Amino acid sequence: MTRVMKFGGSSVADAACMRQVAALVKEALPHAPLVVLSAMGKTTNGLFTAAKAAEAGHLDEALAGHRTLLAAHRKAASDLFGGTATAELEEALATLFGELEFLLRGVAMLRELSPRSMDAVAAFGERLSTTLFSAHLRAEGVDATWVDARTVMRTDTQFGVAVPQLQALELQARSRFIPHLGPGRAVVTQGYIGATEEGITTTLGRGGSDYSAALFGAAVGAEEVQIWTDVEGILTCDPRIVPGALPIPELSFAEAGELAAFGAKVLHPATIQPAVEARIPVTVRHTLRPNGRFTTITGEVRTGRPVTALASRGPITVLTVTSTRMLAQSGFLARLFEVFARHQVSVDLIATAEVSVSLTVEADAPLKKLLADLGAFAKVETAEGRAIVAVVGERLKATPGLAGRAFAALGGINVEMISMGANEINLSLVLEQDQAPEALRRLHAALIEEGVR
Repeated sequence: MTRVMKFGGSSVADAACMRQVAALVKEALPHAPLVVLSAMGKTTNGLFTAAKAAEAGHLDEALAGHRTLLAAHRKAASDLFGGTATAELEEALATLFGELEFLLRGVAMLRELSPRSMDAVAAFGERLSTTLFSAHLRAEGVDATWVDARTVMRTDTQFGVAVPQLQALELQARSRFIPHLGPGRAVVTQGYIGATEEGITTTLGRGGSDYSAALFGAAVGAEEVQIWTDVEGILTCDPRIVPGALPIPELSFAEAGELAAFGAKVLHPATIQPAVEARIPVTVRHTLRPNGRFTTITGEVRTGRPVTALASRGPITVLTVTSTRMLAQSGFLARLFEVFARHQVSVDLIATAEVSVSLTVEADAPLKKLLADLGAFAKVETAEGRAIVAVVGERLKATPGLAGRAFAALGGINVEMISMGANEINLSLVLEQDQAPEALRRLHAALIEEGVR
């Protein structure tokens, strides 16, 4: 069966990194690897910057960015091929950069950068990295086929945040990937990019490369989807705050979702959902430490542990809405949340009492507008500069005394709001933002480190 291997920008940042990735691909050849690559390093940012400069009419600046990107990719090609890239690769790079220059000149001439044009520019990063990498694999003697993901990843026309068309994608994957996959052979393709039925280039938005890998894995019935990055899997807390953070061998899809939603720098579960739904395990691995620790994400995990990990997000703002009209009356909450919907403000946590509701919103929410509309029918108090600390685990509810241990550990730290997630695997606490790091350290010691001593 096929093994999908997705490598992010840091994993293919330069020639040395690409050699490491090539070694991993060669080792995986018995598993018929389908390799999904992101753009090299900061290439995508450079493309966005050049496109914005062109839109502003600064063609010289845009072309300077173009030259910088060209030099970086030519250097990588030179380093990969010992000083002289093949004529075929040089021609391929020249063609791609010629297309990019033509696009940038067009944007500068029209002074218009539509989402469609931006997607066309952004896609060059992945097209370039895979062109380089597949040429290197072939030079290393690997039977590697380059496949343009835009011929497989069928999407709608929401440029920048395109939605994959699953039935068409599966049909294309079977015809364009599977014939080239087999033990001893590799396929190299791009993450993040796709195309409409008419062949117009699109991008999938944030996390698009992970999403591509999961969709491709589901489409070809992969045995595993590997996400290679610069961390040894997912840890029990941010190691910059809690140096004693521990690796998590197994993580459920639901736990990953809660951790991502509340600030943990982990794989966002929405991007790997296709693989999880297809019962394909997803592993998060360190490119430079392939034999090190890693995390496996599956639909369900039964480890018996009460707490899996901690996460924190801030600053956030707490709004407390008070009105005697709430008492024994229907429709009040509907009126309350209609205000947030009208201003397109997402609410994270909610706690209710007889005549009041406390809820949290992002720090950049339009507070003046919210307060004006809410003040028409209720009294509103605000508390800014707060943070959410989330305790996540599949057995939170089923572990007697856990809440008591948590609050005992937080002695002296004022908790202003408490919320248990609807799925009962997330206990969220709101406190002043500057107290969040200490709260994380204490909770980690009491709820996670204590359990492994």
